[in-house]
Amino acid sequence: MKTLKKTWPFHVMLLPAMIFLIIFSYIPMGGIVMAFQDYKPWLGISGSEWVGLDNFRYLFEREDSVQVIWNTLFIAVLKLVFNLIVPFLFAILLNEIRKTALQRGIQTLVYLPHFLSWVILGGILIDLLATGGLVNRVLGVFGLGPYFFLGDNDWFRFTVIVSDIWKEFGYSTIIFLAALAGIDPSQYEAAEIDGATRLKQTLHITVPSLIPILMVVGTLALGNVLNAGFDQIFNLYNPLVYEKGDIIDTFVYRTAILNGEMGFGTAIGLFKSVISMVLILISYRLAYKWAGYRIF
Repeated sequence: MKTLKKTWPFHVMLLPAMIFLIIFSYIPMGGIVMAFQDYKPWLGISGSEWVGLDNFRYLFEREDSVQVIWNTLFIAVLKLVFNLIVPFLFAILLNEIRKTALQRGIQTLVYLPHFLSWVILGGILIDLLATGGLVNRVLGVFGLGPYFFLGDNDWFRFTVIVSDIWKEFGYSTIIFLAALAGIDPSQYEAAEIDGATRLKQTLHITVPSLIPILMVVGTLALGNVLNAGFDQIFNLYNPLVYEKGDIIDTFVYRTAILNGEMGFGTAIGLFKSVISMVLILISYRLAYKWAGYRIF
């Protein structure tokens, strides 16, 4: 009670956020029961027939749903890997720029795409990557193409992964730049006195100093391995690339909202949520074991 008397303003400050969370995150969880029903909107939850685990069984029997799970894993894992490697390397390169004005200018340019929504970027990419768009015109000068980037299954995956890296790597670099700012300058001074070149200083001081934060970011990202990016895929894909471009989130949207299979769509969403929760728990455990990082 003594602690509460001192900290009650903080609890009051947190109250609106907690109410918001309960209304929009916890109360809707009651709809999970639809995953175990042949849900009919006109009958409601109480009147729909209970089917047990039939929706989950159907999930693994359908050929397209198995392909969707594979698509999600393939796209999400590649995004995860390259969204770690590219910011890591870019932060090291950016740190080597000695002119502050140039460094800040480059930082600003690479940050900007992160603040644009996929609705805007999707429209830009559709125009740029069309068979008659700017990218194919440039490739045509070198005798290449045209390529149907957003209409060919294999090219679509490549386009999705590369465009996501381009959009996010600048913002993700902030974490590694913050870690670089925490390195003791005396280490570089001692290495320079000993005759170490800039390359050796990078390999033996900079990189080892960034490895712990790289491990933390990587392990925490495991919890999002089934999140392949609904906004991006939804704004870029089309029926021509459903085979290799459809992911769990877009599949749920099409089955639950467009086709009216709400019980089946809820089952897919619940399956994804359970797997994600397990991965988050594992990732926090790994982050604590390997890098001593913990939240609770």
